[in-house]
Amino acid sequence: MLIGKACRFGGRVQSCVVQPLACLFTASSNMAKSKFEYVRNFETDDTCLRNCYIVVRLDGRNFHKFAEQHKFIKPSDNRALGLMTRSARSVMEELEDVSIAYGQSDEFSFVFKRTSTWFKRRASKLMTHVASQFSSSYVFYWKEFFGEQPLLYPPGFDGRVVLYPSNRNLRDYLSWRQADCHINNLYNTVFWTLVQRGGLTTAQAEDRLKGTLAADKNEILFSEFDINYNTESALHRKGTTLIWEKRDETATKRVKRPNGEEEDVAVTRSRRRVHAHHGDIIGEQFWEEHPDILEDDAC
Repeated sequence: MLIGKACRFGGRVQSCVVQPLACLFTASSNMAKSKFEYVRNFETDDTCLRNCYIVVRLDGRNFHKFAEQHKFIKPSDNRALGLMTRSARSVMEELEDVSIAYGQSDEFSFVFKRTSTWFKRRASKLMTHVASQFSSSYVFYWKEFFGEQPLLYPPGFDGRVVLYPSNRNLRDYLSWRQADCHINNLYNTVFWTLVQRGGLTTAQAEDRLKGTLAADKNEILFSEFDINYNTESALHRKGTTLIWEKRDETATKRVKRPNGEEEDVAVTRSRRRVHAHHGDIIGEQFWEEHPDILEDDAC
């Protein structure tokens, strides 16, 4: 494209130099791609190893203080757990290569398929996207679970990325997190029962539980408070597992009949959505019922 200008001198129009429009931008374009681009060499390669499951785990930052200031119910607040699950579901709906997620208390782990190529498998991109989506969802859905109770300040979540090369490694990781859920929940259940129903101070309850094993804690609950820990909420004992599942959904659709009349007709469609489970993932049954979660070790 050419650009020029008519110039008037003493009442007469004379031609001026005509030059390509691109020439007007040559200097600025070169500056944008010239000597300053070397700074990209300081970036480190954080591409995750191929054929490995990528696990992004988020943990609430200073959530003990956060729970105290927002008056979470002890030992477990279903509102807070529900909000964590809703935020995790938002992550999975945004990043469909997350095949399974597991959460308990103030943490959630997201497992990307070993064949995933999202963000070119860059660890920093995966972790920051998961963390930002989860954190923003936590704030966005707060009122859905806590109603008019105000969110006093923004919550924070730190993240890490870990690679697991085999199905066994991944299952052992998820088993570790669920075992941790059981250990923490059993302790918290006994501790707060001693405080709330047994009349002990927090210091006294802590002293009472020092050195006790799981069997001892179960005995305290059963013999002193008539509580069978095994019948407590599975949500609290087992945590939450999120997976993709196809399920039939029926909706009503208004259709026009050949005679011109309209009527409501039930239409059933199979849709793939994220669903929550609160059962055991350490044993074989869960994995046998959902064989599509794990990929072939030979990939």
